[in-house]
Amino acid sequence: MEYWAITLAYWLHMAATIIWIGGLFYFGAILSPVLSKSSLLMENPWFLESIFKRFNPLAWLSLAILVLTGLLQMTTNPNYQGLFEIESTWAQAILIKHIAIIAMVALASIQTWIVQPRLSRLLLVQAKSQELPTEEYSTLVRRTLYLSRFNLILGLVVLLLTAIARTA
Repeated sequence: MEYWAITLAYWLHMAATIIWIGGLFYFGAILSPVLSKSSLLMENPWFLESIFKRFNPLAWLSLAILVLTGLLQMTTNPNYQGLFEIESTWAQAILIKHIAIIAMVALASIQTWIVQPRLSRLLLVQAKSQELPTEEYSTLVRRTLYLSRFNLILGLVVLLLTAIARTA
């Protein structure tokens, strides 16, 4: 493979990692604890919705870039011996990393396509009837914060497994 192509793949991979894991870190480690301890979401129930509306497209684009560039990097790596060859530490770390990424995608999918739409519908109904946020709202917010924190933990595991693979 051309030097410039693999260099571009590495650069795109790192940029996408910063956006995806950085966003998860900001939300899970900084914003989420603040939101769970303040009345901000009760005073402005659309706040969380506006954050995800901005972050989700970037996160999903980053994920697509990560998959494409990661596969390219993996197949050009001298440690790569085949899809089901997991004899080396590198291959084991990469396998576990991919399992963690699949779990992250599953959690993000639940959050993006199940929890957040429920939250949006609930907010629309409550806005129409001018009700205050309900217990269901609080439950969905807690679920969103939990999924974000768990995804952050998995993201940090992915970074650890990347380090293990790089040093193997």
